[in-house]
Amino acid sequence: MPGSAQARAARPHHRRGPSAGALLAVGSVPVDGVEGVDFADLGVPALLCRALTDQGISNPFPIQAASLPDSLAGRDVLGRLAASNRKREPRRPRAMVLVPTRELAKQVAAVFSPLANAMGLRVTTVYGGVPQRPQETALRAGVDVVIACPGRLEDLIGQRHCELDRVEVTVLDEADHLADLGFLPTVRKLLDRTPQKSQRLLFSATLDNGVDQVVDRYLHNPVTHAVDPVEVPQDVTTHHVLTVNEGEKNAVVMDLASGHGPTLLFTRTKHGAKKLALRLSASGIAAVELHGNLSQAARERNLAAFSRGTARVLVATDIAARHVDPPAEAKAFLHRSGRTARAGASGVVVTLANESQGRDMRKMTRDAGISPILTRVGPGHALLHDLAGPTAPRSAHVPPPRAIPSVTERPATAGGARSKPSGKQKGRRSWQRNARGANR
Repeated sequence: MPGSAQARAARPHHRRGPSAGALLAVGSVPVDGVEGVDFADLGVPALLCRALTDQGISNPFPIQAASLPDSLAGRDVLGRLAASNRKREPRRPRAMVLVPTRELAKQVAAVFSPLANAMGLRVTTVYGGVPQRPQETALRAGVDVVIACPGRLEDLIGQRHCELDRVEVTVLDEADHLADLGFLPTVRKLLDRTPQKSQRLLFSATLDNGVDQVVDRYLHNPVTHAVDPVEVPQDVTTHHVLTVNEGEKNAVVMDLASGHGPTLLFTRTKHGAKKLALRLSASGIAAVELHGNLSQAARERNLAAFSRGTARVLVATDIAARHVDPPAEAKAFLHRSGRTARAGASGVVVTLANESQGRDMRKMTRDAGISPILTRVGPGHALLHDLAGPTAPRSAHVPPPRAIPSVTERPATAGGARSKPSGKQKGRRSWQRNARGANR
């Protein structure tokens, strides 16, 4: 077995010293940067430091401060890529970043592209839900870095549009979420196509659900950095558990969604998300939906409407919003709660439960280390007004989001589907509707 002690002992070591080994980072990142430390102190080239400063990024997060020296020592990945005389080859990227969802691929590319441009590197993204031809064209022209969802990249390799035999560095981002979405078998196939001596970096909140097996098989003598346990910052997030009668949930949700600020509503099913968005729109509350049945273009349009504020409410599903559906265990609750109070902003997390679910809710919040405020409410309750804030004007009717047929060459889950809204929207409220009640 690859993960056995005998196999690990027999496996040749290809790294030069412990600090040049592959990197495993476990844990969540606190909201504040590391005071008194800048990227230059960590060995980041001056050209990249200037590019980071141009984006308003001056201090590294703790996980960056912990991991960058080891990831750069002995094999200065960024410097070597820039100084390399190797010709850029068609269909053969030199670095690969694997992420679980399309939205995360776009976010990583948006942050990485200015740095790549400063170093003269060419980057492309690969994910499902959009036409494949532009991705084929980009790979054929030659790229240095491919940021990809596993499913679409596997398709392109199978069609001989991409090879991984020149990959020098592989990054697995949110490996636990890759596991949750069932992508680890594909991830293993992709890693098997990369050179054995190439560097692998893995970032994960947990090591369960098969992630530990990936570590044992593909990371050689990894340097481990654990930065803080997974937790929701208590000083910026307020948790409420509201007990409601079954027949009053819809009215309570309307009250919660009636304020001026951006609000996330989570349902368990795609049909439930669509139905709730339509109901809110019909009542004059600008709402859009986000789930796996929408095409990438529709998802981007709805996310943009929410980001701009033309839609005040985003109704998302479990898949679209990374396990934000009311969970059965504490880990998922923390992931879901993390959709609010981002980057130092304040936020409110509200979970609706009926009487029969009280015991499960108490256990889940206790396991998560959360002490929520418990309140029984009905429509028009004063607390609902306090949580929602001043009531926003309602239009006579808000047209529902226009449906666009999905454009994809494989099942929707292949490209992933998750909303990770920007932390710049301060004071966001995150309403979690309970699974056997309002989560249809």
